[in-house]
Amino acid sequence: VQLQASGGGLVQAGGSLSVSCAAPGRTFSTYDMGWFRQAPGKEREFVAAIRWTGINLSYADSVKGRFTISRDNAKNTVYLQMNSLKPEDTAVYYCAARFGPGYSWPANTETLYTSWGQGTLVTVSS
Repeated sequence: VQLQASGGGLVQAGGSLSVSCAAPGRTFSTYDMGWFRQAPGKEREFVAAIRWTGINLSYADSVKGRFTISRDNAKNTVYLQMNSLKPEDTAVYYCAARFGPGYSWPANTETLYTSWGQGTLVTVSS
């Protein structure tokens, strides 16, 4: 599945930003979707994931209570709402997808995902 991330930008610390990821096609509703991020000089890390059913969610401890992942299967889109942003949230954010039915949860490891978007840059200024 092809993924197209968008919505990144520059925001001040304490502010909010939403990024989205579109996945054109008829199979989006069968995919677990994840968000990962890579800060300058660091390895890519897990941020959040949502089960293909939309029922199960998973978050990294560093973003719990501040970020919310959601999906709209009618629009073939997954969202990441980011509130109370901190300078350490600055990174390129990547969306990822994997076929969901029959596979275990949570899916917090990047090696579990088979498709990746191009990434969108989020910069949080102090």
